Amino acid sequence: MSAFADAFAGEVIRPGDPKYDAARAVWNGMVDRRPALVVLPTGPADVVAALRFAREQDLVVAVRGGGHSIPGHSTCDDGIVVDLSRMRGAEADPGRRTAVCAGGALLAELDDAVQAFGLVCPVGVVSHTGVAGLTLGGGMGRLQRKFGLTIDNLRAVELVTADGTIVRASEEENPDLFWGARGAGANFGIATSFEFGLHALDGPITYGRIVHPIERAGELAQLFREAVETGPDELWLGFYLRLAPAEGFPPEIGGRPIAAVSALHCGSPADAERDLAGLRAFGPPVVDSIEAKPYLAAQHLADEAMEWGHRFYMKSAFLPGLPDELVELAVQHAQGMPSGADGEFGIWSWGGAIAEVPEDATAFTGRTAAYWMAAEIQWDDPALDDPCREWARTAMADVAPFAAAGRYVNDVAEAREDGRTIYGDEKYERLVALKRAWDPDNVFRLNQNIRP
Repeated sequence: MSAFADAFAGEVIRPGDPKYDAARAVWNGMVDRRPALVVLPTGPADVVAALRFAREQDLVVAVRGGGHSIPGHSTCDDGIVVDLSRMRGAEADPGRRTAVCAGGALLAELDDAVQAFGLVCPVGVVSHTGVAGLTLGGGMGRLQRKFGLTIDNLRAVELVTADGTIVRASEEENPDLFWGARGAGANFGIATSFEFGLHALDGPITYGRIVHPIERAGELAQLFREAVETGPDELWLGFYLRLAPAEGFPPEIGGRPIAAVSALHCGSPADAERDLAGLRAFGPPVVDSIEAKPYLAAQHLADEAMEWGHRFYMKSAFLPGLPDELVELAVQHAQGMPSGADGEFGIWSWGGAIAEVPEDATAFTGRTAAYWMAAEIQWDDPALDDPCREWARTAMADVAPFAAAGRYVNDVAEAREDGRTIYGDEKYERLVALKRAWDPDNVFRLNQNIRP
C-alpha cells in the first residue's frame, strides 16, 4: 500500500483520514458505504496505476465521475473508489465543432465550454451530473428530439480497460467496443476522455412550464399528445403530475396536486409562440412561466431541487403511446404519494432525432418509443425509505402493461437488474461477448452488470 501511495501522483484517502467521510459520500443520501480507500487520479496514468493496484490486491473497483449513480455504484464497501473529480474540464474547438471532456467533467463544464461559441451538445438537465455516467448510459435531455441522445453525438471515448491498457473507441477504432460503450459503457472500462460533436445553438431558447389543477390532467394530457405528435423536433415537452409546493405557487394550487407541462423550444421565438399556442391558451393555466431565456439558465433550474444528500428512488419505462387509461392511473398514484416526500410522474416526449438512429446502431435500447415515463421520489427521513420505494414500484408495476421493450439504464435503481430487460436478448448476448473480450474477469461489475 505504501509503495502504491508513494508512486501515485494523485491523492489517496483512507479510513480515519480527515477527508474520508466527505470522500466516500455520493449524491443519493440512501447510499452509505465505507471503501477501503478512495483514490483521486490526476490523469490516465494514475487511473492505470490505481486499477493495477486494485487487481493486485483483489479489491472491488468502484468508479466515481459525478457520483450520481442512483443505486450507489460509484462507491463500495471495503474496495477502492477511483474518484475522477481531479480530472475535470472541457474544451471546445469551434472550427471543427467538437469538444473534448475529461473523465470527471460535469455537465456544467461541457455546457459552459461549448456555449461560449454558440454551440451545444445535448446532455442532461442537472448541471452537477457527471458527463461520464450520463453518456455511457445513453444521455437523455431537453434537446434530444432535435439533436439526439448524448451518445448520438459521441465521436470517441478513451477507456482504461481491465488489463490496464488505454484504448480509444470510435467508429474507426475498436468499433465493437464503441457500440457497447454507447449504452452499457460502464461495463468495459474507466472513461478518461470523451470527444463530442456539437451543434449550433446561439441566442435564447424558449423555456418554462404551464400549471393546472390536477382535475384538468386528462384534457392537458390530450393537448400534450397533440403538441408532441404535430410539433417540430425543435419542441421538447414534458408532462408532470405532482404535489405543488405550499410556497411559491398561487394559493388556489399551493400544496395541492397539479398537472403541468414543461416546454423547451430551440427554434425561433416566433416558431415557439406558434407551436406552444394551443397549450398556453387552454384553461387558462394557473401558472405560465414560458419565456425566452439563455440555454445555460435553463440548464441550472433543477440544480437546487436535485442537490446532493437527499434520498432518491425511481422506476421508469418507455411507452409506445399515452392512452387516457394510463394518464388516469398516473393521476391516481400521484395523489397517493407518501406524506413527507417530494415526487412526481414525469412523461417526456421522445422520437425525432432519437428515432432516426437505427435501433441496432448502439447498445442503447428504446429508440422506437413515443414517450419515456418515470415515477421519481425524493425524501430525507430514513423512516420513509420503504414507503417511498414501494410507491414507485407499485405505480410502475401498473404502468408495465402499457410499456414498450427496453429500459434506460441510468434510471435503474435496483443494484442487480436483469440486463435482458434493459437491452433485450439479442443485444444482451452481443454485450456478453464484448464483456468476455474486454473484461473476462468482470473487474468492472459495479454497474448494471453484463456478466461474462
